[in-house]
Amino acid sequence: MLILKTLYLFITWGVMAVAIAMIALIILRSIYNYADVNPFRRSAISLKRATDPMILPIRRLLVAFRLGPKVAPFIAIILIILVGYFVVQIASSVLNTIAGILYALTSGVPGFPIAIVGYLVFGLLGLYTLAIFVRIFLSYGALGYGNRWMRFLIRITEPLMGPLRRNIRPVGMFDISPIIAFLILWVLQAIVAATLLKGWAVQFF
Repeated sequence: MLILKTLYLFITWGVMAVAIAMIALIILRSIYNYADVNPFRRSAISLKRATDPMILPIRRLLVAFRLGPKVAPFIAIILIILVGYFVVQIASSVLNTIAGILYALTSGVPGFPIAIVGYLVFGLLGLYTLAIFVRIFLSYGALGYGNRWMRFLIRITEPLMGPLRRNIRPVGMFDISPIIAFLILWVLQAIVAATLLKGWAVQFF
């Protein structure tokens, strides 16, 4: 359990450190541009090379949508924060599931096989919720079915999202089926916690 907690902290702090470093580089690039620093200086060239992989795809996407490319650094910062959040949440869900299974196996309680099933189901529901979040997030980034990651997310989430989309009418121009999907998954997790995991810890870190 201590190893899992250490791993969780390592992933969390590692993701935070990488995200902060990337955001700092983007902010520094914006300051350089605002201060009109000589673009041929070694520091400016190095900064451009380090941040172009993050800035250029967003800039191209904004241009494709006929939007001003100047906000690309700001959008890049938001995306970095969201990606970091998703990575930490996925790690938390996986490691909590493993910790729960190990806790049930070493508890010596007669009903531990039921608890193991409960931890597996609870963890899978959490990952499924995150998969829907990521699908929605990537769809706003104009990723279509041609992208293999988007194709994978659509395949695993469509069994729930498809029927909801067909049976729930949009509210104005907003599709509320993802909200209903999140509520269903939340209720299912609550049911698992109240039945299969009754009397057992649900979160370990």
